[in-house]
Amino acid sequence: MKKLVILGGGYGGMRLIQRLRPHEIPSDIELILVDKLPYHCLKTEYYALAAGTQSDHEIRVPFPEHKRLTRHFGTVESIDLENQLVHLKGEDPIFYDYLVIGLGAEDKYHGVPGAEEHTYSIQSMEDTRRTSETLNNLPANSVVSVVGAGLSGVEIASELRESRHDLQIKLFDRGETILPMFPKRLSNYVQNWFEKHDVEVISNSNITKVTEEGLYNHDEFLPSDATIWTAGIQPNKVVRKLDVEKDSSGRVILTNHHHLPNDENVFVVGDCASLPHAPSAQLAEGQADQIATVLKKRWHGEPLPDKLPTIKLKGVLGSLGKKQGFGVMGETALTGRVARLLKSGVLWMYKHHSGV
Repeated sequence: MKKLVILGGGYGGMRLIQRLRPHEIPSDIELILVDKLPYHCLKTEYYALAAGTQSDHEIRVPFPEHKRLTRHFGTVESIDLENQLVHLKGEDPIFYDYLVIGLGAEDKYHGVPGAEEHTYSIQSMEDTRRTSETLNNLPANSVVSVVGAGLSGVEIASELRESRHDLQIKLFDRGETILPMFPKRLSNYVQNWFEKHDVEVISNSNITKVTEEGLYNHDEFLPSDATIWTAGIQPNKVVRKLDVEKDSSGRVILTNHHHLPNDENVFVVGDCASLPHAPSAQLAEGQADQIATVLKKRWHGEPLPDKLPTIKLKGVLGSLGKKQGFGVMGETALTGRVARLLKSGVLWMYKHHSGV
């Protein structure tokens, strides 16, 4: 039997399993999914778990039941590309014939002293649980600082405001205006929401140090009872250690068919892949669709096109608590209740249609 090993059950790994249906896979191919948790996690909803507005159970989805799939729960420590081995913590290595690396991202601290040691994260389920416990145990009038005003920072700051009206919440933004990648009308809407709900947005910030007692903005000390870091991501450390070509962000450079330039049997999906768009769940799923197409064509001896179609993204939706939202769908900017309902609908569809 030849082994197709999928590292990581995130959005890319999940979609790949869904697209590789049993009747389309040659009889000599075995699928092995390796993940440290026994379920798929809705990473886009980690902010709600951290804020205490959703339970752990609500953001978990069972891995698909698939008669050609073996699920192996363990922690990947390294990948030996030369010998085609995946090394796991405390276990024997797994040999692969085909490998799909979808190990996701970790926080990037940009060399800020104390940031890694003294901030809370929403990048993994384990980190988010720790963040949730800390935030929900804070006494009244505690100060919570959110570093980074991208989509994750905006969502956790707004959700935490709805969850804990007694907290002082500060959102640190490096730019002049919040969410500059969105249309001006939309970023103004989000800014106004924060002003109305007493969340302090600190623009043109530059966090130079973090301690247990607080953080330094432009070297000015500001007390903080809990500091949440949402100021950038980088590929998983396993991928960072790989001796392969990468872009300036440390993401793996791939061919048009999503595999390594010098190894057509090793694919990279999701946050670790160098692609024209910023990492997102949609992008990982679109990429997984194409990897599934490449694998099936190769297995059945069919020719591959020189270039696969451009992955089309439907848009971006964000929440401002449970009642308001914002986003862009195609060329249309959305704000308010409609945007929030759309996001809730997309999430419901995903949770209830993630089987094989």
